[in-house]
Amino acid sequence: MEQLKTMRQMQDEVDQYISGFKEGYFPPMELLARLTEELGELSREVQHVHGMKKKKETEAVKSLAEETGDLLFVLICFANSQGIDLEESLTTVLDKFKHRDADRWTKKEELH
Repeated sequence: MEQLKTMRQMQDEVDQYISGFKEGYFPPMELLARLTEELGELSREVQHVHGMKKKKETEAVKSLAEETGDLLFVLICFANSQGIDLEESLTTVLDKFKHRDADRWTKKEELH
């Protein structure tokens, strides 16, 4: 069975890959533009699968998983280029949501 990677391992793997090129990481604004582009591509696939606006026959079909992976890769590149620890960032955000939104949504009943 394949061992799941931690966020730190994913960030290290992306960093090792990018470090193999002289150019290194793109500048922050370029990475932000790439994030926007990848989000648009993911949005298009969601529309194709779940929305009213279906793809044209001439458009290539990509999977939601592939487009999500592209978005995650660029997000990791951005985080790495800015020295952001995504595990730490996500933990902070989850703690914020758990406290701020503790009573905002209807909780499911626990099964015993």
